[in-house]
Amino acid sequence: MDNAIHAGTLAVWGGEAQSLMQGATQVPVVHSVSFGYKDLDEWIQVAQGEKPGHIYGRNTNPTVQAFEEKVRQMEGGEAATSAATGMGIISSALFGLLAPGDRVVSVKDTYGGTNKLFIEFLPRFKVDVTLCDTTDHEAIEAEVAKGCRLLYLETPTNPTIKVVDLERLITAARKAGAIVIVDNTFATPINQNPLQYGADLVLHSATKFLGGHADALGGVICGDKHLVKQIYHFREINGATLHPMAAYLLLRGMKTLHLRVAQQNKSALEIARFLAEHPAVDRVHYPGLESHENHGIARQQMRGFGGMLSFELKQNSLAAVKKFLPRLTFAHAAANLGSVETTVGPPVTTSHVECTAQERAAMGIPEGLIRYSTGIEDTRDLIADLTQALEGI
Repeated sequence: MDNAIHAGTLAVWGGEAQSLMQGATQVPVVHSVSFGYKDLDEWIQVAQGEKPGHIYGRNTNPTVQAFEEKVRQMEGGEAATSAATGMGIISSALFGLLAPGDRVVSVKDTYGGTNKLFIEFLPRFKVDVTLCDTTDHEAIEAEVAKGCRLLYLETPTNPTIKVVDLERLITAARKAGAIVIVDNTFATPINQNPLQYGADLVLHSATKFLGGHADALGGVICGDKHLVKQIYHFREINGATLHPMAAYLLLRGMKTLHLRVAQQNKSALEIARFLAEHPAVDRVHYPGLESHENHGIARQQMRGFGGMLSFELKQNSLAAVKKFLPRLTFAHAAANLGSVETTVGPPVTTSHVECTAQERAAMGIPEGLIRYSTGIEDTRDLIADLTQALEGI
């Protein structure tokens, strides 16, 4: 199977055929830590990657491999590998590909954990990091042209929901000989495929939309096979291995990905339009709105605008958020997103909990910003819930 088959079908069937056994219609959960061989020569061939197979659970596992293959097919990559969490795969990618003296160019609005790697950890290892204003494409192009090893992009961003022009920035990176990584967590493979625009690698916090049920942690990256091999090597040594049970839950969740995302796209757009007209709301951040700074870019590179939005109340403060959140009935106040249930919260407890107030301010993230991850509930009930909650403040 490949991307000639539609995404909804790949979400159900992709990557599973080689893992089914004894007539089963579902991929089994293989809990075995080790895999035995009676023939030493064959064992060596598998261990050295010359022949398909598994030797030890920290390295590879059949259930995990099926999950990786499903994502690879949906994104159209050459190879894929995974990690225990989204940050596990982001860390593996950056530390697996970078060396002291290398330079990274990225944007200010990346997820808080990613930003911490850029401003705290990578500099310790003598990696130079330059963060640009997210929608200042000219500034990003200028920094890339100065020379860099890696351009790291996230679109839409978490939690500001900003959009970057993938084709434009990837073209700039190509001229500079830079590797391009795109975090596609918010868009999902249903709405966007960065590899189609020339990105080298695309990654997901699989915990979010891919799994979709808030019951399994995981991260996955796919793209250029030589780069994936380097990332896999770092991950197998650092030990951030995706558990086979988590891989099974992610596989199961992905079977409904296209259905869930279709509903989330629909609801988020209607909710964004509702909030944009509400007198208690100051600003709404959603690429599906014509008022969004990069609505035109989003229309060009996305098939749907996603289930994530954020907004600021007229009383733009954490105190106002504290009054608003408890009034919601159909939303978990929780640090997660992309689930079947709506989840909501401010950056101080969700996307940028690891960052200080000063760091969030430097990234242009207001303390009173509310991140809203639209679930698959009936849109009418979500809007009614927001209406009564906003009336209370």
